Amino acid sequence: MAYPPEYKYTKEHEWLAVDGTTGTIGITDYAQNSLGDIVFVELPKVGAELVAGKTFGTVESVKAVSDLYAPVTGTVTAINEALATSPEKVNSEPHTAWMVKVTLANPAEVDGLLSAADYEKFVAEEQ
Repeated sequence: MAYPPEYKYTKEHEWLAVDGTTGTIGITDYAQNSLGDIVFVELPKVGAELVAGKTFGTVESVKAVSDLYAPVTGTVTAINEALATSPEKVNSEPHTAWMVKVTLANPAEVDGLLSAADYEKFVAEEQ
């Protein structure tokens, strides 16, 4: 699966789509593939403050529980409620099944994230 070139990526395998001052966060195809079948997603509440590089939730699969790391600092404005009843959407649609939307506190943080090409290179080295 190709990584959307308009997204930014972290070495912890999260993606970030930016639209103005709003960031949408999910996990990459590589992450969901490594995890296996996802059975539960724990997300923060609307209004929670995320800090870049810090955990903001977990993804539970049949194999393990993995932390989610915020790619940027910001305030949660929405959570993907559909994942409460259909967490498997993260497996079937990793680059559209977003987890949280945030208002960016520091838009310049986006510049420190990986491009799709850099992320693909990072994943290739990790395998």
